[in-house]
Amino acid sequence: MSAPSTTIDRDQRLAEVRRHLEVVGVDVDAEHEIYHPDAVLEFPQSRERFEGVASFRAWRGQYPGRVALRPTRIVGDGDVWVGLAEISYDGGPWRPAVAVLEYRGDLVARETIYVTEHFEPPAWREGWRAS
Repeated sequence: MSAPSTTIDRDQRLAEVRRHLEVVGVDVDAEHEIYHPDAVLEFPQSRERFEGVASFRAWRGQYPGRVALRPTRIVGDGDVWVGLAEISYDGGPWRPAVAVLEYRGDLVARETIYVTEHFEPPAWREGWRAS
């Protein structure tokens, strides 16, 4: 029996990461299917670190507002995948977000999430930018 094709494995992982991002704020149970029980979730901008999927499942289940996330691009290979997205809290403005997922085997061992604000580009770069 031959080993599975890397392309198939990569396509499956891509679909798995996309589904994970698409269920954020929609299905708290499905959102956590991707993690190892001892996974770590980090938010560098608030300096928070949560250890164990039970820990972050509990607080996400009690989150006081509505969260909506729209994936815009997913890139990765092997054990590291990056989801680029836009996120909105309580129907507010869409903000850029990045999720870095690090796998250990078939499940995520660490996810690092960055959420930022839009800003106006500086005028001095105008001659070089595409948009």
